[in-house]
Amino acid sequence: MSESIDYNNPYCNYRSPLSTRYASKEMQYNFSDQKKFSTWRRLWINLAKAEKELGLDINDAQIAEMEKNVNTINFEECAEEEKLTRHDVMAHVHVFAKQCPLAAPIIHLGATSCFVGDNTDLIVIKEGLELLLPRVAGVIQNLARFAEQYKSLPTLGFTHLQPAQLTTVGKRATLWLFDFLLDEEELRQIKDKLRFRGAKGTTGTQASFLQLFDGDAAKVRKLDNRVAELSGFAKSYPVTGQTYTRKIDLQVVGALSHLGASIHKMCSDLRLLANMKEIEEPFEKTQIGSSAMPYKRNPMRSERCCALARHLISLHSNAANTHAVQWLERTLDDSANKRLTMPEAFLSADAALMVLENITQGLVVYPKVIERRIMQELPFMSAENIIMAMVKKGGDRQICHEKIRVLSQQAGAQVKEHGKDNDFLDRVKADDYFKPIFGDLDEILKPATYIGRASEQVTEFLQEEVAPILQMYKTQLKEAKTITLNI
Repeated sequence: MSESIDYNNPYCNYRSPLSTRYASKEMQYNFSDQKKFSTWRRLWINLAKAEKELGLDINDAQIAEMEKNVNTINFEECAEEEKLTRHDVMAHVHVFAKQCPLAAPIIHLGATSCFVGDNTDLIVIKEGLELLLPRVAGVIQNLARFAEQYKSLPTLGFTHLQPAQLTTVGKRATLWLFDFLLDEEELRQIKDKLRFRGAKGTTGTQASFLQLFDGDAAKVRKLDNRVAELSGFAKSYPVTGQTYTRKIDLQVVGALSHLGASIHKMCSDLRLLANMKEIEEPFEKTQIGSSAMPYKRNPMRSERCCALARHLISLHSNAANTHAVQWLERTLDDSANKRLTMPEAFLSADAALMVLENITQGLVVYPKVIERRIMQELPFMSAENIIMAMVKKGGDRQICHEKIRVLSQQAGAQVKEHGKDNDFLDRVKADDYFKPIFGDLDEILKPATYIGRASEQVTEFLQEEVAPILQMYKTQLKEAKTITLNI
């Protein structure tokens, strides 16, 4: 017996987890139909205002009528109209014209579909970046505080995921932090350099507007600039085809994918550190780590960040391929792709940053675990310092080196072959050859001796590089609230 399905039930339709589970309401609204189509109407108003200023027969009553109906969109009627016209822009022109009978003759005057489509996309991109940048700054601020707090706490460094020289917990955090500084700079520069498509006509030649203004090229140029200005942009792109170049989309998605790489790198590191029980992300009192293993404290937030970031990274190739196939003045195979790629890039970045803000607000450090791991490896790392101390006491470097080599190999065998603790120092203390430095061993083995300028580097970096960036977001960060998640 076939199952009866109510396709009008919203739970019987595909719903993006980016809207139902992950992204913020603000970013969702930025890519909503309400935002898109009300922006189309504002663009038609801005075009009419500019055309009126430059002498076309448009009156204040027509503009006022359009302004009154900016947000009162009958989406069902627009959908029915689009079924008839097979053209989304003309469907909205017709419905808007019915609502504004006085303004009907001048709505969309001289414009092409890309006047509303592309200019709206640029507005949405700009405002999307304005939503993301304070979130990036929030992560930077949280990491800066963390780096400052733990700038002098020694920890075992790793290269090739093998034990290396010591660093500090705070210094390691600056590596993540610097990546996000680069992301903030790139996203901010793209936002600041973003321009408007403006009033360019069907193939970018402004022929229709030149006809409207009886061949007055100066007025056409003023129209282009004025529409951009009314829409919140200082400049419009000097040349376009039917669309603004999709290189802009590629730059935007590229910068977002770079951000995704930074998020993935940091959260992968946190997952490794959680495995070593050195650092953990926040874990709620009632949170369940595993349905089968109650003792587990899985790094679920970091895993979610990695999942979202990986999707974000993958979108870069999509934007690159779309730009690459825009033949001549444009082809329409960008449209459906952009409807997927651009919102998902912003929503994924937004969602990942929200989780990362939450993580960086409450990172938990376990100094005793960190110290124990250091002491498992530090004896080997201290070999050169022991040799130098013995030489200062009159010892022969070559003889000392050979003794250290033998003792370290023996200790290494205890660790690797028998699973025992590193007993290198016990072996040194048991050899009377090293008696001249027995009193110096505690000083030689202080972890702080092996961190170089890590603490000073953190201080200098935060003061010289991070503080000026955070100052730019002083108002937003002051108003920012603690990020809580239902995870």
